[in-house]
Amino acid sequence: MKKYVFILTTLTIIMSTFDLSAKKVTNKEVRQEEPQVELKTKVDTASYSFGICVGSQMKTYVEQMEFDKGLFAKALCDYIFDNPTAMTLDQAKKFAFDYENEVREQAVKKSKEQESQFLEANKKREGVKVTPSGLQYQVVKMGDGAKPTATNTVRVHYEGFLTDGTKFDSSVDRGKPTEFPLNGVIKGWTEGLQLMPVGSKFTFYIPSELGYGANGAGNAVPPYATLIFEVELLDIVK
Repeated sequence: MKKYVFILTTLTIIMSTFDLSAKKVTNKEVRQEEPQVELKTKVDTASYSFGICVGSQMKTYVEQMEFDKGLFAKALCDYIFDNPTAMTLDQAKKFAFDYENEVREQAVKKSKEQESQFLEANKKREGVKVTPSGLQYQVVKMGDGAKPTATNTVRVHYEGFLTDGTKFDSSVDRGKPTEFPLNGVIKGWTEGLQLMPVGSKFTFYIPSELGYGANGAGNAVPPYATLIFEVELLDIVK
């Protein structure tokens, strides 16, 4: 939910109502009330373009929160046009804040349950090993070179996936290996790469506490996500 902080701040200011007691307003009904678009002046064009920009920022949030789009649009229009609203701005801010926290807590609980189920099942797979920290790994190819230490910089090729198969990062797709100091990355990488002789290729299953934890990583990795990395250790740079 971190990526939606700006959007939530915007929502608590402009989304002053959810007309919960009124007749449900459908998307079609809202569209029928919209004016014809005639972009005759710069102000016309700016007004319309800013509306699109704000809408694009809100769309994903509205859909993921499973809001009623008709009520959302009605509240937005009511507030902008100074129409009567079903609650005050302060009431709306409090409700929006409390509701978002509730949704976040439910999402965290679900993510932790899914992570626990995945790791419990995965560690029983043939060839999967588990370290005391909870890191799981599988040897794809064992090399015969030196093993790096936590203070080394290494060169690797890798691909990163979520447990649903979504690829969120790949040096392979970029066509160029990456270099980094082992003490400057997530804990799962720092620990895991030290198990690999140069020339090896491992698959790591990294629990969220050894990955990006409660914060996730931008838009690519959600909070409490188990990470799957296919890593080939090409060289120890220094």
